Amino acid sequence: MNVSSAVVRVHGLVKQHGRGQGRVRAVDDVDLEVPEGQMLAVMGPSGCGKSTLLHLLGGLERPSDGEVWLSGQRIDTLSERALARLRRRSVGFVFQAFHLVEELSAAENVELPALLAGRSRRQARRRASLLLERVGLTDRARHLPSQLSGGQRQRVAVARALVNDPLVVLADEPTGNLDSTATLDVLRIFEELRSAGQTFVIVTHDERVAATADRLVSMRDGMFVDDTRLAGTGTGRLGDLIGLED
Repeated sequence: MNVSSAVVRVHGLVKQHGRGQGRVRAVDDVDLEVPEGQMLAVMGPSGCGKSTLLHLLGGLERPSDGEVWLSGQRIDTLSERALARLRRRSVGFVFQAFHLVEELSAAENVELPALLAGRSRRQARRRASLLLERVGLTDRARHLPSQLSGGQRQRVAVARALVNDPLVVLADEPTGNLDSTATLDVLRIFEELRSAGQTFVIVTHDERVAATADRLVSMRDGMFVDDTRLAGTGTGRLGDLIGLED
């Protein structure tokens, strides 16, 4: 696979914390390519480097060594200003803790990244309305986060991640705070988006989430220890999970 055919590509990626005898490699010489439309799940024990890897892929942290490419553009060498612009335009983040602005309504939370990326208020409002409809929250658009359930807040976070049509969605434990019903709601949304060609990298401890991915990478001590293509992706396995919940 050449550089241009991968939405996400990293080579020799290293993230080191500390110095001397206290030095720890949170990510240790990782190579990875994620093509368009693939849902990649990353699993492993706590502290193995999963979240650090996700932050490196999205430009939230800079590597100690190695290269990070997004759709053919090397991003780890960009200035902070250029990197911030790229994140707003090309990367959607979904976090376990939601990270919604409590003083803003659901619609305003979704609109915010679009406004920061330079869209007009009218454009941002229209896009937010479409996305909230897509995730089934039209009737909650004017509610504050404190007035929403955990599953509803996560769906707002998903809509916010998509507002600027990102090249890739990076999700860090997106179902970690959700019950089984809300988890399945979020997985349905992810599967619909993946089927439409959206690229995902999802860090998770939840085997239900990993089971719906196209590919599963296991990490330990900052390194990949297994890389598996999953048979029967997406809808079929999600249907099995729904059956188990019934």
